[in-house]
Amino acid sequence: MTIPPDLQARILRYHHVEKWPVGTIAKQLGVHHTTVSRVLIQAGLPRLLHHSRRSMAEPFVPFLRETLAKFPTLTASRLYAMVRERGYPGGYDHFRYIVSLHRPRRICACAPCPANRPRWTGPILAMSSSGGRGAP
Repeated sequence: MTIPPDLQARILRYHHVEKWPVGTIAKQLGVHHTTVSRVLIQAGLPRLLHHSRRSMAEPFVPFLRETLAKFPTLTASRLYAMVRERGYPGGYDHFRYIVSLHRPRRICACAPCPANRPRWTGPILAMSSSGGRGAP
């Protein structure tokens, strides 16, 4: 679908003159954010990258990696208690995610190991009202 020239002009004006971000322009003009991004890219602007903030857990990652190297099976809740004692201000849910990113993965050397096989996903059998299995 073609973007009308007047809409393109407003998008470019809001971006260059008003310094609005893509999401604000899209909301104000009632278009999708990818439409705004496409107009800006076609106008010769580089693709906009997300500037991620520094994580609250970042100062604790070296400690986390060092501890997980020594004790790979240590639970996330115990690690959370350890970093809280060292000043971590964040929440447990986000910390669990950070632990999952840095926990060493178990690599199985044997080929027929169940960890290397995909799970079987067969047909789902319908349950009858009596609780028994019905026909597929």
